[in-house]
Amino acid sequence: GYVADIFTGEEIIEIQTGNFNKMRSRLDCFLPNYPVTIVYPIPEIKYLCWMDEDTGECSKPRKSTVKGSVYRAFYELYKIKPYLSHPNLRLCFPFMEVEEYRLLNGWSRDKKRGSSRYDRFPRALLGEFRINKLDDYMQLIPDGLPEPFTAQEFGRAVKERKETAAKVLHILNYLHIVEQCGKKGRAYVYRAAEIDLKV
Repeated sequence: GYVADIFTGEEIIEIQTGNFNKMRSRLDCFLPNYPVTIVYPIPEIKYLCWMDEDTGECSKPRKSTVKGSVYRAFYELYKIKPYLSHPNLRLCFPFMEVEEYRLLNGWSRDKKRGSSRYDRFPRALLGEFRINKLDDYMQLIPDGLPEPFTAQEFGRAVKERKETAAKVLHILNYLHIVEQCGKKGRAYVYRAAEIDLKV
């Protein structure tokens, strides 16, 4: 009863831009039978165009100061956490340059805060980050991170908010990539787990 986005004959490829919770029943069906790659595009560089709802007039594209990050994808990965260790699941995060059109219908004085996204178009593919096996999650732990470390220290090292860092560490701990090893005050501390690297 499910139709895959792409079926190569050997592999299923699912392209998702969000709502990973809706993937669970499809993964239950696909993973026992085929390798599944979930492709989740990340807008690393974004140009914003603001559109007047009444006239349709658009502003010139202006580069956003916010840069995309693979760490922010963990908000979606959390929704399929029990599937992340499945040997048939692979993840691909293409880093994109995109042009995004937003409606000037927000609640702030300039109508930008709380605005609605109208559409988004890719401009360029800048690179990609892949996770083909559990060991690949080790790439997410930056060099020079002190051990043990807190979520705040991890977030500082990867230039993400503490809340995002905590979500990442929760999943990495679940996958036994890092392990909790005590507390520093009220904060949990972590260290990289010793894993048997596969050749």
